[in-house]
Amino acid sequence: MTNCKKCSITKATTLFKSLQLNKNDAGFSSVILDTDESQLPDGDTLVQVEFSTLNYKDGLAITNAAPVVRSWPMVAGIDGAGTVIESSHPDWSVGQRFVHNGWGLGETRWGLMSQRARLQGQWLVHLPEAFTTRQAMAIGTAGYTAMLCVLALERHGLKPGDGEILVTGATGGVGSVAVALLSKLGFTVVAATGKVDESDYLMQLGASSVIDRAVLSAPGKPLQKERWAGVVDAVGSHTLANACAQMRYGGVVAACGLAQGADFVATVMPFILRSVTLVGIDSVMAPLALRQQAWERLAQDLDPAKLESMVQQVTLNQTVEKAHELMAGKIRGRVIVKL
Repeated sequence: MTNCKKCSITKATTLFKSLQLNKNDAGFSSVILDTDESQLPDGDTLVQVEFSTLNYKDGLAITNAAPVVRSWPMVAGIDGAGTVIESSHPDWSVGQRFVHNGWGLGETRWGLMSQRARLQGQWLVHLPEAFTTRQAMAIGTAGYTAMLCVLALERHGLKPGDGEILVTGATGGVGSVAVALLSKLGFTVVAATGKVDESDYLMQLGASSVIDRAVLSAPGKPLQKERWAGVVDAVGSHTLANACAQMRYGGVVAACGLAQGADFVATVMPFILRSVTLVGIDSVMAPLALRQQAWERLAQDLDPAKLESMVQQVTLNQTVEKAHELMAGKIRGRVIVKL
């Protein structure tokens, strides 16, 4: 119990579990702690988080593999889905279901690997009726980013029948959902992966064929044989450069990741000789209208059965271990965290 200094009322303390990251003179730590609601940052909407998910950026933060976190201590988790407990925001009321992606959570503001969180209502998307909160986190930022990539290809005018679509990092979260979405929409999808033993998994998601990532991951010529009408690239580096060099005339590449590296050693040749378009995809600060469009399309175009085949569920206590597995390349598809 805590005593209110301004009145004689004694208020009950609400405690809940959260995965907290810290760095100080003693080093780095990632531990599950009892957390008091009074510790939460300011915001107009208090939520109960039912599920979170382990994204690549979460893995970097939880294992301290890259300087993702910019304020300490930090609660991990860029994604979450659950229900509203209280809100002063006009778009939200008690009991409504939400999904959250990005907006700096887990980096500059406490995230959603926590049983409760206080957020800004303007960041939240109303969860489509088609999805449970568990399914929402099976999709997570990875799947929502994949949908943003598909929308970018469509805005460029790409249609089924225009030619093969390459998806790199295909067994990862973004890649898995991209393969499932594009195949359902009628595109011919070629999946590139370093896990060739996962070919059956990718074919079940809808890939028409699977190639070894090694054919794309080494330095290549500025212009190569034309093959791809479109690309969803979650890898970056030489893979992205080679994908651009292999584009058909007028093709489009949606770049959304850097699993191989942040470098991009390429030339302007594909862009000025083949009229190739390179579109950058940002999921963190995307405007609300685009987020809502992406989630509405996911509800329409993502096969729930294929989604379930991508998923493994863990508890909050298992999250740190799974983050290390993710960074070691031992995870396929999506990891959801039950809060």
